[in-house]
Amino acid sequence: MTAEAALQQLKRGTVEIIPEEEMLRKLESGRQLVIKLGLDPTRPDIHLGHAVVLRKMRQFQELGHKVVLIIGDFTAMIGDPSGRSKTRPPLTLEETRANARSYVEQVGKILITDDPERFEMRYNSEWLESLGFKEVVRLASLLTVAQMLEREDFKNRYTHRIPISLHEFLYPLAQGYDSVPTACDVEMGGTDQRFNLLVGREVQAAYGLERQVAFIMPILVGLDGVEKMSKSLDNYVGIYDDVDTFYAKLMKVPDGVLRQYFELCTDVDGAEVEAFLAKGGMVGAHRVLAALLSAAYSLPRIPARIDLAFAQEVGLEFGFTGSDARLLAKGALAERVLAADERYRSIAQGGIPEKMPEVRLGTEVLQRGCIPVARLFTLAGLTPSNAEARRLIEQRGLRLDGEVLTDPLMEVRLERPIVLQRGKDRFVRVIPELG
Repeated sequence: MTAEAALQQLKRGTVEIIPEEEMLRKLESGRQLVIKLGLDPTRPDIHLGHAVVLRKMRQFQELGHKVVLIIGDFTAMIGDPSGRSKTRPPLTLEETRANARSYVEQVGKILITDDPERFEMRYNSEWLESLGFKEVVRLASLLTVAQMLEREDFKNRYTHRIPISLHEFLYPLAQGYDSVPTACDVEMGGTDQRFNLLVGREVQAAYGLERQVAFIMPILVGLDGVEKMSKSLDNYVGIYDDVDTFYAKLMKVPDGVLRQYFELCTDVDGAEVEAFLAKGGMVGAHRVLAALLSAAYSLPRIPARIDLAFAQEVGLEFGFTGSDARLLAKGALAERVLAADERYRSIAQGGIPEKMPEVRLGTEVLQRGCIPVARLFTLAGLTPSNAEARRLIEQRGLRLDGEVLTDPLMEVRLERPIVLQRGKDRFVRVIPELG
């Protein structure tokens, strides 16, 4: 593949490459490039939003380049101020290390992590912990206070007289310094990291290195269609969600961002997406997206390309009838996706699926053979507290054996297996163990 063709492939789904001509020159050099990504170890769970950047890095690996994952165990003690409206509480080094333990296992779902020629992981405490005060002063001299206050988050806080701690100014400098010992050619990040990535270019130049290219990726909107995907907002699709959950969540992608999901989460081209919409409407296009991604993320490592060729390879076919799409399956993986589709359709029509989590309860939770309905939902794990269960019952958000509950003080006689339901697709079967 020519350097120009590689660049065009890498550009798909990006917001900005700064500067693009330097990226082309690096690709034309023919040498293996070092691609850096810094990860904040305060939240180790990875979802499709993280996968947008990780899949782009996988493309670099497929082109023969090396990914260096920087676990920001030291910078997490400062706290990344990007997008923050107040100072983030710092973590201890032990806390950040504990949060980082599962990262390699998780990113191995997307990145090639078992080839040392194409993957390396580093902790930035390796060089930042021993950095002397003289070097910290040198780093601090590279930027002015005015430049720091150009950052949108700092600017907003300064304008609204919200305190900014001096240590927060050190975060972009520390992250930028990570690019010195790794001598990276490209640094990846979302739009909220633009300032930090550009600081890295200046820090490298100050230490006599060739400046890195800033590769800026969009931030995936969550399932609410408004905020960025986040576990804390419960609008996420986890890359380790089971196939039924994965499929059902993707069917809920808002119509307005469906094309963005195709662009950022798959390799299906725009013309093919428009063809899905023309043949099967929004529902049909959603089924294609949900089937493709459910199949891909059911694998130990997702394929290099998630497209129609991949669908054909695993035995998935799409038949369009009217304003819908019908799935056809040949092979074990495709049949699992088809089962998830059938489960979703059944639930959407008010049905109760056969397969669901089970919870067994003994006589110790009963009084005269009964249990308060609110406590029942909490013990089943569908609500965090009895008070939340009562609130949801008052809002008609909970069901028992398919019937909407209306009395938050109701007691349930537990004599046989019963099905509890929260919302449209969260089910638990409670099985009494009456001894």
